Amino acid sequence: MRIQTLLLSLCVLILLGAAATWLAGSSLIAVRRQHVGPAPWPQAQAVSLAAGPQMRVEGWYLAGSGRGAVLLLHGIRSDRRAMIGRARFLHAQGYGVLLADLPGQGESLAPAVTFGLREADGVRVALAWLRSQAPGQRIGVIGTSLGAASLVLCRDCPPVDAVVLESMYPTIEEAVEDRLRMRLGVLGKPLAKLLLWQLPLRLAIQPAQLHPIARLPEVKAPLLIAAGSADRHTTLAETQRLFAAAPEPKSLWIVDGAEHVDLHAYAPAEYERRIGTFLARHLR
Repeated sequence: MRIQTLLLSLCVLILLGAAATWLAGSSLIAVRRQHVGPAPWPQAQAVSLAAGPQMRVEGWYLAGSGRGAVLLLHGIRSDRRAMIGRARFLHAQGYGVLLADLPGQGESLAPAVTFGLREADGVRVALAWLRSQAPGQRIGVIGTSLGAASLVLCRDCPPVDAVVLESMYPTIEEAVEDRLRMRLGVLGKPLAKLLLWQLPLRLAIQPAQLHPIARLPEVKAPLLIAAGSADRHTTLAETQRLFAAAPEPKSLWIVDGAEHVDLHAYAPAEYERRIGTFLARHLR
């Protein structure tokens, strides 16, 4: 009788754990649209682009003075407003700037969050549109976290002339494990496996399709990789592996003391000096 009770209790715990993991997976891939509101610049142009079935990209565009243009891609559970500070300093330097909500983020439509794989379709149409607005000019991209992964995972994207990748995860396995380990300690790794097991079932995506580190060698543009030294979402060791995998020409900026935060807001003067110099070298 006692063994039966223990077995029954174990089955209940397993079922509850599976249910909790399934609900967590539902939350992670859920699209939560946010009202962004008006642009902070009266001259900004509203942009709305079709990116595929049930997918759109919404954004703002600031025309430049013919000195190049930059696409700005925010992180997960965020929107174009997170890139306003970067847009201000870039536009002041004469660049055209497109701030885009990735599919499934901000006001942009998508059936689900796919951690960069199908968000890449939004990157593709945004780059094509930006090239149409800045013909003959060089194009750069700054992507943070999800935005960085979406760019690297983009197949058949229009070519670009300079890339800044901030706080990008190397593989989806590490991204999930890092985040769960922060909250649950040693339970993080087994629970990560349960979450990743849902990817093919829910999204028809294999984890191997979400390995930006494997696609980095395909980036055909000068590259600057930036991350915080205290980032636990993408650890310093993971960032160093990303840098090792990236093709030349490349540079690495480890922001001392920064966690998984907005690097521009954390160190604005140094950010603008480093990123401004990098973009000026390759876009002008």
